[in-house]
Amino acid sequence: MASVGFFGLGNMGKHMVTHLIAANHYLTLFDVDSQALNRFNGQKRVKIASNPAMTVEDSKFVILMLPNGRIVRDVCQSFIFPFAQPGTLIIDSSTIDVNTSKEMAKSAQNKQLRFVDAPVSGGVVGAQNGTLTFMVGGKKDDFQCVVPILQKMGKYIVHTGPNGNGLVAKICNNLLSGISMIGTSEAMNLGIKLGLDKMVLAKLINSSTGQCWASQTYNPCPGINPNVPSSNDYQDGFASELMTKDLLLALDLAKEVQIPIPLGEQAAEFYRQICSSGLGKRDFSVTFKYLNEK
Repeated sequence: MASVGFFGLGNMGKHMVTHLIAANHYLTLFDVDSQALNRFNGQKRVKIASNPAMTVEDSKFVILMLPNGRIVRDVCQSFIFPFAQPGTLIIDSSTIDVNTSKEMAKSAQNKQLRFVDAPVSGGVVGAQNGTLTFMVGGKKDDFQCVVPILQKMGKYIVHTGPNGNGLVAKICNNLLSGISMIGTSEAMNLGIKLGLDKMVLAKLINSSTGQCWASQTYNPCPGINPNVPSSNDYQDGFASELMTKDLLLALDLAKEVQIPIPLGEQAAEFYRQICSSGLGKRDFSVTFKYLNEK
């Protein structure tokens, strides 16, 4: 029943908060979108912060689920570092660049605060079901402290090493996720255009060597999986513009260590095209729609 401050109630954050409320934690919530906060009005043990500083003043843990590194830096420097009590443990579940995360971890330590990067995998479905995977980078003692909190929102909690390693793991995962989603969309689109029934094709792929998360759990073709964005006009998922951001983060890391990731480069360019076509806010499985309507 720890006190938790939470920044960012988007497609992922709102479900994560719901699980924390169900676990009887005391929550103080903030989001720049007032509508995102309205759904939690009147709930027990929930306080809606009228300003960002209120979110951290009485919180033992502060969780961030924010879109990019610039916003994470601003929230940390403007509201968390000046107003958090010494010993507060910051859990950054945003997917941002590794260098910014390491910088925030070092600054937190200088302010007598603790910091772990804990990005997630599992998508909106995982957030809804409380089955997310958390990839945690930070000190072992800090990892052990956050496990009971993260277990309320996820199924797999993995310590990846020091600060920044959680993000490295997440970026590598999303590199593969973005590539496999394009491949699944291409295969489904090709088979359907050549006369195969979509359900038959999906079943065959999922019992053959082409099986992957994109084909089995999160199929991009509408009507295969009923409770995923592709069956809801690609709404309320992981936006294509965010996948583009993550692929660009992967390209930056590859450049740092001077290794080639040719499919990553092509995937990033493909998602750039999707965003340029006006589909950037749609779930990243919109790759199928984009190809199908070409």
